Order: sequence, then structure tokens, then C-alpha cells
Amino acid sequence: MVNVIGLGYIGLPTALMLASHGVEVVGTDYNRDLVATLNAGKTTFQEKGLDALFAAAVQSGIQFTTAYQKTDTYIISVPTPYDKFSKKVDAGYVVAAVKDALQVCPKGAVIVVESTVSPGTMDKYVRPVVEDAGFVIGEDIHLVHAPERIIPGNMVYELEHNSRTIGADEPAIGEQIKAIYSSFCKGDIVVTDIRTAEMTKVIENTFRAVNIAFANELTKICRHDGMDVQEIIRICNMHPRVNILSPGPGVGGHCIPVDPWFLVGDYPSLTRVVGEALRVNESMPEFVLQRVYEIMKEIDLRDISKVGLYGLTYKEDVDDYRESPTLQLLECQAKHLGQGLKVYDPMVERDIVPNQYHDLDQFLNDVELVVLMVGHSEIKEKMDKLAGKTVLDTRFICKLDGTYRL
Repeated sequence: MVNVIGLGYIGLPTALMLASHGVEVVGTDYNRDLVATLNAGKTTFQEKGLDALFAAAVQSGIQFTTAYQKTDTYIISVPTPYDKFSKKVDAGYVVAAVKDALQVCPKGAVIVVESTVSPGTMDKYVRPVVEDAGFVIGEDIHLVHAPERIIPGNMVYELEHNSRTIGADEPAIGEQIKAIYSSFCKGDIVVTDIRTAEMTKVIENTFRAVNIAFANELTKICRHDGMDVQEIIRICNMHPRVNILSPGPGVGGHCIPVDPWFLVGDYPSLTRVVGEALRVNESMPEFVLQRVYEIMKEIDLRDISKVGLYGLTYKEDVDDYRESPTLQLLECQAKHLGQGLKVYDPMVERDIVPNQYHDLDQFLNDVELVVLMVGHSEIKEKMDKLAGKTVLDTRFICKLDGTYRL
């Protein structure tokens, strides 16, 4: 049996995927309401294919509880936030989960940490917890790091098809855990050491963050001199060895804007390019806000309450708004002028910010300037509803005449 600890955006799909492919699984989470919802037969967030996967897992006998189980394998998938001042990972949730697992696990159990951590976290925080509890690593307890590699919006597919990395002290234990993930994973599964597994996951997201920053910095350069950034990118990308990404209003989610800071926090004198790239990405919401002010002045719109932000989530067609550029922009705006901007997102059902709408027509009726922050399918299919509005398109999806760009 596998006990999956943490049933959030990563832990729940992992537990469901294992269960639906013949592995006996118990999912554990401290959140009693979350567990009750799952036991009532409902998923806790929206994700393509998740409901069908949930039904298959339930049919296969998956269980949900707030209690840790006595079993030979634990997969820990809990949050790993970072301190915004020190830029270092907060391993508190991982440490707490390991401590709780140690209270019930039998001798020889394998503890797999799926949570993304900075290089060296297993050595600095996890090993001492195990040893302080009186266990001998490699005999009483075996440690593994198997970082997730999926993104909201395509989790189910990527869980099944993406390659994975298994970091273990002992190759035999690595192969044992590889066999568990092989129950559903069709991608390549590489077994390596723990430190390498830690580093590869962080580097993957750092690579993406740096490339996004280049595109964002390019759009600032082009805006400064009145050039068309999209046309420049289109032409440059005709070169066989150039692939510039599309700029945007910022970077959100729990991975790309967070994980690279682990490197900066641990290696501050060696990550100058990475650190500056992250600061470029973090500056984009305020850059968008400045564009809003410029456009308001140009069209003689003096009432900020007539400006509406379309999209609260960090990417299209998901309900995940963690670290979203829209939330960052609203924070910037509150510092300048207080609250005022109106907000609408079809994927976010509950109120999380002031002036939030839940009906597109009502939202559009109450604003004159629409800022497209997220390219949800809804607005792509109903772009004609923007006719007659002033539009600032941060995602380069609007083809209406007179549309303003970043």
C-alpha cells in the first residue's frame, strides 16, 4: 500500500493515478473539509480529466483520511513555500509530514518526497529529522526524492506521459520506487542520486523563468521605442536556432515564480542572471498597470472603476490563482490608488478579491477599458463581446481593430 500525504494540486492527481492503475492507495490530508469532500465523491479543484480519473480511482478502492497509515511506502506531496525576504525554501510542511510518517511507519519503510525543494534540502532538513527520531537511514528508513513534473491544465496527461526523475541513496530502492511510478508513467524514468534529483527539478523551472524574462524584457524595449514585439519575435523565430517565447503580464503558479528563488537563496553570489530574470518577471504586473494608466490618459478615462481585469488565474482554463499576475497587479494598484479595478474570471467561483464579478455580460457592461490578463477559452470564443470597448491585450489573443498591446 502507498500512503500519499497531501491531497492538493499534485498529491491528489498522483494518488488517483496510482489507484486507478492497480496500486492500493490511501490519501491523507490534515484538512478535514477537503477529506470530507473527497469522501463525498467530489474533487476539490477543476482539472481536465480529473473527474474521470477520480471515478476510476474510487472504483479501484482508494481511501481518503486525515490519519497516516502504517505502510511500506509514503509519498509526501505538501507545499514548499519560500521566504520572500531570504529567498530560501520553507521546508516546514515537508519536515512535519516526515515526522508524522515516522510515528507510524514500520522498519524498512520508504519515504518519497515529491514536493519541489531546493538542492540540499533533503540533507539539511529531512535526514536530521529521521536520525533524531532514532532511525538509521538505509536500514530502518529509506529516503527518495521524486519531484513532480506536471502543470495545471494538463495534469492527467502529463502524469502519464512526462518523464520522471527518482533520486535515491540506494539504486535498489530507486528501482523499487520506479516500479511504483511505472504502474502509470509511460515516460522515461531516470534513477539517480537525491541531490541530482533536487537540482534537476529546480533547474528546469529556472530555465523556463529565464526564457520568459527575456521575452518580457524584449517587450519593454520594444514599447520604449514604439516597435512591434510580436513581429520582431515572429521574424527572429524563423531562425532555426531561435525560439523566443511570447511575453505576458507576469509569471504565476507555484513553480516558475517560486522554484528559481531556491537557487538564488542558496547561491546568492552565483545566480546573477537568474536573480535579475526573476526580478524582470516580477516587474511585469506593475508594467501592465503603467500601460493601463497611459491608455486611460490617452482615451481620457479618469475613473479607475471603469477598468476591468479579465482573468484571475495564472494561466488559461484552470482555477489555480496562486501567485497570479492579476493578484500581483491588484496589490500594486492598491499601493497607488487603493481598490477600484473590477475583476472577472469564469474559472474562479468564489470571491477572492474586491469588485469581483461572476457574470461576463455584467462585467463588460460596467467597464470601458478591458485588460485581458488571461486567455481563457471563454473570451477567445466570445471576443465579439469586446466590440466597442477599449482593450489592452497582454496575451496577444485579441484581433479587434484598435487593440492596445503591452
